[in-house]
Amino acid sequence: MPDKDKKSITSFKGLEVYQNSYKTCTKVMTPIIPNLPESEKYDLKRQLSESVKAIPRLIAEGYAKRHQRQGFQKYLDDAMAECNETIVGMEMCKDFFGKYVDTKLCEELVSIYDVCGRQLYRLRAAWGKFPREKSLRSKG
Repeated sequence: MPDKDKKSITSFKGLEVYQNSYKTCTKVMTPIIPNLPESEKYDLKRQLSESVKAIPRLIAEGYAKRHQRQGFQKYLDDAMAECNETIVGMEMCKDFFGKYVDTKLCEELVSIYDVCGRQLYRLRAAWGKFPREKSLRSKG
């Protein structure tokens, strides 16, 4: 029996993992990245900025290809990789640049990105179990 509390997803914006990753991206882009030292402009700042922004973008782009099982799953895999990269970057911020950034916030963000990675993994596994639309299965 369907769960009446669950809403159907009609857009990538309805995916909890998208919402979490976008919201967390703003927390990295505003209080963390601007406070890193200028010497990290072309290294950690750039890399972290790219990885945090890539996660919600990959989820959105993958959702557009949700009827192509492999297409959507590839984007989810890439988003998981970006989550892992972001976790490493946030740990570097905390461990190397603790005098510039809020280390407790860094720890909180690492935990959130860990959850996002697990959400992406579960979404990828669940999506593979959904039956594809009949019209998409026919070859012509």
